[in-house]
Amino acid sequence: MRSASPFHPLASAIDLPEAERRRIEWWREHRIFERSLEQTADGPLWVFYEGPPTANGTPGTHHVEARVFKDVFPRFRTMKGFRVPRRAGWDCHGLPVELAVERELGLSGKPDVERLGIAEFNARCRESVQRYVGEFEAVTTRMGYWIDLSTAYWTMSAPYVDSVWWALRRIFDAGLLVEDYRAAPYCPRDQTTLSAHEVAQGYETVEDPSVFVRLPLEEPLAGHDAQLLVWTTTPWTLVSNTAVAVHPEVTYVLARGERGTFVVAESLTDVFGGEVVARIPGRDLAGLAYRPPFDLVEVPDAHRVVLADYVSTTDGTGLVHLAPAFGPDDLATGRANGLAVVDPLGPDGRFDPALPLIGGMFFKDADQVLVEDLRRRDALVGEGTIEHAYPHCWRCHTPLMYLAQPSWYIRTTAIHQALQRENENTRWYPEHVKHGRFGDWLAGNVDWALSRNRYWGTPLPLWRCADGHVTAIGSRAELGERTGRDLSELDPHRPHIDEITFACPECGQRAARVPEVIDAWFDSGSMPFAQLGYPHAPGSAEALARNYPADYICEALDQTRGWFYTLMAIGTLLFDRSSYRNVVCLGHILAEDGRKMSKHLGNVLEPLPLMEAHGADALRWFMLCSGSPWSPRRVGHEALREIVRKVLLTYWNTASFFNRYAALSEWAEPDPPDERPVLDRWVLARLNQVVRQVDSRLEDYDTAGAGRVLAEFVDDLSNWYVRRSRPRFWDGEVNALRTLHECLDVLTRLLAPFIPFLTEEVWQRTVRPGSPDLPDSVHLSAWPAPGPIDEELLSLVDVERRLAVAGRSLRRDEALKVRQPLATAVISPELPAELRADLAEEINVREVVTGDVAGTGWPSEEQREVGIALDTAITPELRLAGLAREIIRFVQNCRKQDGREITDRISLRWSGSAEVGEALRAHRDEIAAAVLAAEVVESADAGEHADAKLGMSVTLVRA
Repeated sequence: MRSASPFHPLASAIDLPEAERRRIEWWREHRIFERSLEQTADGPLWVFYEGPPTANGTPGTHHVEARVFKDVFPRFRTMKGFRVPRRAGWDCHGLPVELAVERELGLSGKPDVERLGIAEFNARCRESVQRYVGEFEAVTTRMGYWIDLSTAYWTMSAPYVDSVWWALRRIFDAGLLVEDYRAAPYCPRDQTTLSAHEVAQGYETVEDPSVFVRLPLEEPLAGHDAQLLVWTTTPWTLVSNTAVAVHPEVTYVLARGERGTFVVAESLTDVFGGEVVARIPGRDLAGLAYRPPFDLVEVPDAHRVVLADYVSTTDGTGLVHLAPAFGPDDLATGRANGLAVVDPLGPDGRFDPALPLIGGMFFKDADQVLVEDLRRRDALVGEGTIEHAYPHCWRCHTPLMYLAQPSWYIRTTAIHQALQRENENTRWYPEHVKHGRFGDWLAGNVDWALSRNRYWGTPLPLWRCADGHVTAIGSRAELGERTGRDLSELDPHRPHIDEITFACPECGQRAARVPEVIDAWFDSGSMPFAQLGYPHAPGSAEALARNYPADYICEALDQTRGWFYTLMAIGTLLFDRSSYRNVVCLGHILAEDGRKMSKHLGNVLEPLPLMEAHGADALRWFMLCSGSPWSPRRVGHEALREIVRKVLLTYWNTASFFNRYAALSEWAEPDPPDERPVLDRWVLARLNQVVRQVDSRLEDYDTAGAGRVLAEFVDDLSNWYVRRSRPRFWDGEVNALRTLHECLDVLTRLLAPFIPFLTEEVWQRTVRPGSPDLPDSVHLSAWPAPGPIDEELLSLVDVERRLAVAGRSLRRDEALKVRQPLATAVISPELPAELRADLAEEINVREVVTGDVAGTGWPSEEQREVGIALDTAITPELRLAGLAREIIRFVQNCRKQDGREITDRISLRWSGSAEVGEALRAHRDEIAAAVLAAEVVESADAGEHADAKLGMSVTLVRA
C-alpha cells in the first residue's frame, strides 16, 4: 500500500533552549504530566519520596542533579505502566533558616534574638523559607522535573507538626525518648547541641597544638620524685582537669631522663625516652595525687589517678587527662569516681570574664595563651602541632565542643539490631555504601540528641510540672482536650505553644512545655507519614498503608548520615520497617576547575543560565550519564557543548535526515523484517539488543550504563546504518525508510526519561506522522519491549566493522585516500557475501575475498582478532574512478555553497585538465546521478567555483 508522505523536512539546526521552552508550554496546555498519571491510575503502585529542599536560598546546580535522578526513574516506571504519584515538599525548620534570618537582621546570636522577640523572629523565619519557592519552581519546570507542586507538603504546617508530635509521643510512651545529662556536641555560636549525624557532616581539617604536659606527683613513687606525662590537642580543657586516667591492665614505667622522671606506658617509652628505673601495674597507680596543670578555677576533691578501660596505648603516653564537662568518656569516668563537673565556659564558648589569664576568651583562642603559660613555667615537656579533622558546626562552621548538659535523646541504640536488619533489606546504589559508609555509621550508632535550645522548629511536645512529671502530647486536638479549649487554629510554634499550660495528670500541678524544639532532621525523616497528616487526617491510615515504604529515594551521598538515616531510624522506631527499599546516592557536582562551586571563587554556574545556554536536556544527560553518579563530577560549558554535539545533535540530525528523504517518498509498506536487506536486519537486531540492555540497567538504577548504551546506538544509527544506507534513502527505498522510522520510534521512547524535551520534538515531527495511532506525547507512550535478537548477525557485523576500522587504518598508513578505489582486499575471518559487499563499499575496494592475509605479500593490518590486506596497485582505470569521486565531492560542496535543495536538479558546466575530462567521460552517469545533474557540459566560461588541486572549475545552473 502506498500513500503520500506524511512527513515534512526538519531544519538541520535546532535552537535547543527555544524548543524546550516551547515544549514546556505545550505540555502545560495539553496536561501531559497529569494525563500520564491518569492513564496509569489502575497500574501497580510504585512509590517515590521527594526529599524536601529548604527554599530560603536560591537553587544551585547541585539541586538539578538530585532532581534529574528523582525524575528519570518515575518517568521510566510510568512508561512501564506503573502508577507513580509524585508530590513535592518543602523543609522549613532548623538552624540554616535561623542563621540566614540572623544575618539579614544583623543579629549576633541568641541574646539578640530574644531582645527582638521570638514571635517576630519566627515570623521572619516563616517568610524566609517561602521566599525562593518561586525560583525553585522555575528551575523545576525549566529542567522538566515532573512533580506535583500544587499539593506540596510543608514541614512547618500545623497538620505536619501534629503528625510529628504523634510520632514523638509514640516514642516517648515506648520509653525511648528520655532526658539525660550527657556530654554532647555543642555549637557555642548557635548555643545548642547537635546530633551525631549533624556532626558527621561538619568535619574540617585544622591545625591544633600538640603538647606533652608534666603533672608532678605529690608523693615519691617507687622511691623517685616522679611526674605524670599527659598528651593533649585541646590545651583549653586543661583548665578544667580533674583527674588522670590509666588502664588497669597496662604496665607503666618510670623513665628517667634530662627533663625528669616520668610515668608513661611501657609500650610508649619512645615518646619520651630515658632510662627505665621501675615498672608498675596500671591498677597500682590508682589514687595517686598530683599537682594540676593550672590553678585558674576551683576543682573540689580532684587531681588524682583513676582507672579506665578505654585508655589507649596506640598514641600519646598511655595516660589521659580528664575534664568531665567536655567529653563523654571523661564524664562517664568522672561519674564512676565521684569527680566534679567543672565548666568555666559561658554558653557562647567564652571563658568566665572573671578568670585570670583567659577571662572572656573564646575556648579555641585560649589554646595559645595557655600553651605559652605552660612553656613559661617549664610545664611543657614537648610541643608541636597536629593536622587533623576537627568537628565544626555544619551550618555556621564554628568549632564544636563536647559539653555536659541535660538534653532529650531518642534511644536509637535500643533498636540497633532492627536497624542492621533493615539495612540488610535495603538495596543501596552504590552497593558498597550498605556495609561501608552507612553500615559503619550504624555500627557506631549512638542515641539521637533530639532537643535544640533554639526557636524556629517543631516544639518538643512535652509538658512538665514542678514535681518533674512529664506528659507527652500527640496533637493539637489532644492538647485542646487537656486544656478544655479549641486549639484547632493554634500555630504550634514558639512562642504561641509556650503559653499553653494544663493540669498535670499525675499530681494536678500546672504543667508547662519544656522550652526546646527538635532536630529538624526529625521533621524531614517523618515525611512518609507526616505529609499525609497521619494518623489524624481522614483517610491517612489507608494512604500510608498504600504508600509505605518507598520503592525509591535519592539524594547526595552525604545524606547517608542525614535524611537516609533519619528515614530509616524513624520508620523502624514507629513501624519496625525502614521507610525505603531502594536508595541512590549521588556524588557532589564540582565546578569545571575541580573545586567546590563558590561565589567567592567565582566558579558558580547558576542552573537557569546554564540551561538557557545549552538546554536542559544537555544538563540532564550530563547529570545522568557522564560517569559514575556517585562520584564527584565537574560540570562546565565544554562538557555540555560536547554532549550537545555528540549525542543530542547526532540524534536530531538522524531524525532530520529521515524527514528530509521521507518527505520526498511515498509511504509504502515494507518487506517483513526478516526479508529486508542485511543492514536493516542488523540495525533492528541491534535496536532490540539496546532495548534489553537499557531496560536491564534502569531496573538496576544504572543511568550511566544505560546512557553509554544509548549513546553508542545513536552513533551506530547515524554513523553506520544511515551512512552505509545513504544511497537507498536517496532512492526513497521503503525498507530503509521504514527501518529507520522504527528505530527512531523505539530510540525516542528509550531516550524520553533522559532527555524529555528533544524526544518530544522528534516524536511530534518524525515518529507520530508515520504512525498516527501513537499517543499524543512520547511521555504517554509505552516503554518498548525487546524483539528477537539475531546474535549471529550482530557478531558478523561486528567483525565487518572491525575489518573496516583496520582497512581504514591501513589506508592511512599507505597514504591512500578513502575515495580512491582499490581492486582487492583479502580478509580473515570469513563473512557472508552480503557483508563482504557492504565492506567493499565501506573501504572502497572492488572485491573482498577471504584468504591468508599475511601470505599475499600485500600491506596488511591486524586488529582485535581480524586481519585485512590491500592490493595497493592503482591502475589507470582505478585512478579515473578515484578522480570521479573527487569530482562528486567538489560539486556537492558547490551545491551547498549555492544553497541548493537536495531535490534541485542542475546543469553542470565544467572546465578542467585532460585527466578531469577523461574521468568525466568515463563516469558521466555516476557523477550525474550523484549530483542530480540533468546534463554535464564542458564550457570554457565555467569558472564560478574552482578547485586548483583537483584542476577543475564549475558553474551550476538550475536545470
